[in-house]
This record gives sequence, structure tokens and C-alpha cells, in this order.
Amino acid sequence: MLHTKPIANPLDNKLTMDSLSEPLASYTHYQKIVGKLIYFTITRSDITFAINLVRRYMHAPIVQHLGMVKCILPYLKGTIGRDIVMTCNGHNNILGYIDSDWVGNSLDHRSTISYCMFVGGNLVSRKSKKQSVVARLSAEAEYCAMASVSCELIWFKHLADFGFPSVTPMILFCDNQVVMHIASNLVFHEHTKHIKVDCHYIH
Repeated sequence: MLHTKPIANPLDNKLTMDSLSEPLASYTHYQKIVGKLIYFTITRSDITFAINLVRRYMHAPIVQHLGMVKCILPYLKGTIGRDIVMTCNGHNNILGYIDSDWVGNSLDHRSTISYCMFVGGNLVSRKSKKQSVVARLSAEAEYCAMASVSCELIWFKHLADFGFPSVTPMILFCDNQVVMHIASNLVFHEHTKHIKVDCHYIH
């Protein structure tokens, strides 16, 4: 695809997943491309979500999935030279940003969460993953994401052991007002007991 025209986005904004497309005759080509793109996310966090989406179907891809991969490659061609830059910003503040869709996958009705962590103004951790449970509300999906990233923040707090102490409070940014009210008011605890969160970072 060296002669394809570069595109602005790695995925179609109006992408809808379905299982009506025909299966690929051979999975090997699809698996090789996606396998290489997975390693590419180490330095290209802008394609993390797209790669997370196509890697779910490594064992049974369909024609639609291969089309999604063929959108990622022209995007990479048009963004050669982008990478993660680490600079000294004179502080060790720890910040986290989260976001989540609701029932983004029409096949299993699960939501996808994405987050990124900054230490000293530099991106050091990011992830995009599908939630293990089906959220009944958009606020529930965001709340689960917020809980998981809070566990990640606590893990980052131990960076002081490596000589990177953070004297300022850690900040977690969320764009859902309902979730922020639930997290800051213990009165709402009774209404969130049914929500299952995954905090596997805490031992």
C-alpha cells in the first residue's frame, strides 16, 4: 500500500461492527500485519485504540476487519515522524485522563475504556481495552474506567521509590459529571454496589 493516499484518521468515525461480512480465505496475512502493528503502538499511542480493535479478531477475521487494517496503514503513511517526546518540565506532577464509550461494540454490547498517564508532563502509560462486563448506563462505564485508572494512579505513587517523588496531589480528569458526583459523595455509595470494577494493579 505504498502508493495509497494518506488519510487523516486511523478509523472511520462512523464505523459500525457487524458479523455479516464474509470470513477471510486466509488468516495469515491479517495476523502478520496486525502482529507488527501491535509493536508499533509502543511509540505511536495515537493508534492504540485502532489496534486494540483489530487485534480482537486475530483468530477469526472477516473482510470488514481487513478493511479496518487497510485504513490504519494509509494513516501511518501520512503521519511519518510522529513519536513520543520526553522533556524536562521542572516538575513531577502525576496526571491521568480517562474516557469511555457506552456499548461501543454492537456485537457483545461492551464498552471500551481508554486512558493515558502523564508524569512530569510526559506520557508514560496509556491503554485502550474492552471492559469485562456490560455497563447498563454510560455513567457506569465511566465509573468503572475511573476506578481502574485510580488503581493505576496509586501504583504510580510508588515512583518515589525510584527517585521521582511527587509532592503535589495526583489529578484524574474525567468528562462525566455524574461520575464525578458519585466519586466525591459517599451518599451515592449505595447506588453503586452493583458496579463491578477491575483493580488488578493493587496487591
